[in-house]
Amino acid sequence: MTVAEALRETGRRLEAVGGSGRLDATLLLEYVTGATRESFITADARELTAAEDAAFAQAAQRRLAGEPIAYITGIAGFYGRTFAVDERVLVPRPETEHLVDAALKLLRAAGTTGGRIADIGTGSGAIAIALAAELPDAWVFGTDISHGAIDVARRNAARNNVFQQCTFLHGDLAQPLAKFAPFDALVANLPYVPTADVPALPDPVGFEPRPALDGGADGLDLYRRLIAQLPALLAPQASVLFEAAPGTIEPLARLMESAFPGADLTIGEDYAGLPRYLSSRGTATQRQR
Repeated sequence: MTVAEALRETGRRLEAVGGSGRLDATLLLEYVTGATRESFITADARELTAAEDAAFAQAAQRRLAGEPIAYITGIAGFYGRTFAVDERVLVPRPETEHLVDAALKLLRAAGTTGGRIADIGTGSGAIAIALAAELPDAWVFGTDISHGAIDVARRNAARNNVFQQCTFLHGDLAQPLAKFAPFDALVANLPYVPTADVPALPDPVGFEPRPALDGGADGLDLYRRLIAQLPALLAPQASVLFEAAPGTIEPLARLMESAFPGADLTIGEDYAGLPRYLSSRGTATQRQR
């Protein structure tokens, strides 16, 4: 099979999985051959070796079963950087880049770009590492209840040359961070899918770790617990940023309003124009009043 035939035939077969069959086939062929998609244009008549053909067929079969491309290749892109991912962590989502954008904007406006930042439920470390890379004078602390996730995050910090700025700690929510407080910003992308709505296989999301998705009956169990921990963690005028989903962002905002009356809350939208993240400035100060 030639490169052109492999992309055409496998792209057609994969189209039913996620509607991006040609792109999926291209990413898998890049992974198998080590070549770039640009080279496929000039070398589309090259025949795959027997080893490449077998590896490509195996990778395509995994994708046909619904497995995310990132788990097959072991790589995901986020905020212009590359991260290693596996079944121990969620695949970083493009919409989460808005959370990073908002955090950077608030920290720069407050003049605290050299301060301390906490990332609760860090997973692959994507948010923490992106912030560290953008703010070379900041100290970033990430926590996760999964030992496996902490291992992935530490490896990604080294991969992206921010290992000296990042400290990843195993533990439940903010529990490991007490001795490092106060923080100038706290970000969290906690599980926010209601239990009844967590996708099952063969949905690609069903391959991801359920504890990183399941947010309880209404999707906000972990956020309730974290909000109760905030007063002991935040510096005056600290920024707080949470990611959620269109169905849970408004209830999350009400939880924050109840806990911190008068806090300056903003709901931000993702690339699709859907409400996706909540940001707050001066949360600790409002609680003290």
